[in-house]
Amino acid sequence: MIRVLLVDDHQLLRDSLKSLLNAHVGIDVVGTAGDGAEALEVAAKSQPDVVLMDLSMPGIGGVEATRLLLQQQPGVQVVILTSSPDQELIFDSVQAGAVGYLLKDAAPEAVVAAVRSAAAGESPLDGRVARTLLTQHGRPEPGAGLTDREREVLRLVARGLANKQIARHLGITERTVKAHLTSAFQRIGATDRTQAALWVARHSL
Repeated sequence: MIRVLLVDDHQLLRDSLKSLLNAHVGIDVVGTAGDGAEALEVAAKSQPDVVLMDLSMPGIGGVEATRLLLQQQPGVQVVILTSSPDQELIFDSVQAGAVGYLLKDAAPEAVVAAVRSAAAGESPLDGRVARTLLTQHGRPEPGAGLTDREREVLRLVARGLANKQIARHLGITERTVKAHLTSAFQRIGATDRTQAALWVARHSL
């Protein structure tokens, strides 16, 4: 029996995946979690074989949760299940120890096959993700997809400025600052200002 843990901040998706996987012989969803911190707690209790891990979640995101989970349970097979084939997130996920990477619009049978594949010691990879990896000559530059304005906003966030202060500093509206932050957070895999500031420091932006 393959024991599976589902980690995603959308309950509807968790419930759908649970119903899908439990309908197949040899697979048992032993737990679900809505964020990285909860995933670590549930994993400690349920001892899963395979974890389907979202990336963009409040608090501890999927990349960091994967890294921490594998420190606690090195034998777990983590498969990323997310909406974005972002190049940098793919590399970060692999570095954190994920063995596979699927997109959320994958066919149901592809998700089931990925769980079985990961449990068997293989690396399930969405074809679009594989193409992204194959077309990259090494790791992309940190934040390669960020616009110049997004970089400016992130630097100011890292300095501790509030949105109103950033807007005044750059001569733009607070609403525009929020739009840049939303886009930038998605590109770097951050879910809050603290994670964004840490990312800026880590990559010397």
